[in-house]
Amino acid sequence: MDDLIISVFYEIDNFCKEFIPYMEQQCIQNDNSPVSLELPSRLCLSEAMTICAVFHLSGYRTFKWFYQRLILKTYKKFFPNLVSYNRFVELMPYTALPMAFFACSRGGKCTGTSFVDSTTIDVCDNHRIKQHKVFKDIAQRGKSSTGWFYGFKLHISINDCGEILGFCLTLGNKDDRDPKVMEHLTKNIFGKLFADKGYISKKLAAQLQENGIQLVTKQKKNAKTKSLMELSDKILLRKRAVIESVNDFLKNICQIEHSRHRSCCNFVVNLVSGIAAYSFLPKKPSIQP
Repeated sequence: MDDLIISVFYEIDNFCKEFIPYMEQQCIQNDNSPVSLELPSRLCLSEAMTICAVFHLSGYRTFKWFYQRLILKTYKKFFPNLVSYNRFVELMPYTALPMAFFACSRGGKCTGTSFVDSTTIDVCDNHRIKQHKVFKDIAQRGKSSTGWFYGFKLHISINDCGEILGFCLTLGNKDDRDPKVMEHLTKNIFGKLFADKGYISKKLAAQLQENGIQLVTKQKKNAKTKSLMELSDKILLRKRAVIESVNDFLKNICQIEHSRHRSCCNFVVNLVSGIAAYSFLPKKPSIQP
């Protein structure tokens, strides 16, 4: 764990040294006073971001136990200016924006073979939708291959090495084929993009083709016209389950999904911190050559 904390802090601190001055230049205030993105605390931004990211790699299921039992007791030597748990929770929203940019900066490189899919982010059980208050009027009901759910959707694109190329959070009722979502996910993609039958759309295929991307999906059984598919494409379609494994890693190892959120801001911090933490995993789901 010592080496993990050091390596995560090294990457985040180097990122903050470039990100903070750049963003402070972009921010404009009415009174022309200088803008500071540093935390209003003795704890610096890179330290807070490190704690948020390491939590998702620690194996702890609740952040409170992780902070009070591990950080405050065992690893206080790495963070000499630690604050109380309640104060740290108040500071977490300040890390949302830089953590999102950091997670994007940790993305992989396109190899010409990419996969796209979405996964549900449930915020509560279906039986408690009417009693749920944290995401009232924000989260939406949607339907996936496993049934109805209440919450959001996380759309991701990956390469054949299991590295995340792009991600996008939408409401639960958003169509996977939404043009704006796909434009964001495929911004740095070229070559072939493999997806399931939920992405079958002539309009989407034409849109991607204009950007030099070939959408490859299985054909519907009741399709009026069926086109021949290359053998290599058939093999890669069978290995599309690699992106399902990435979703499983994000949910069960990096813990981006749980139903104990008490604020929308900390929900975002938990999500982007989990995605950033995924990039530090030594072994990711990948397609063996």
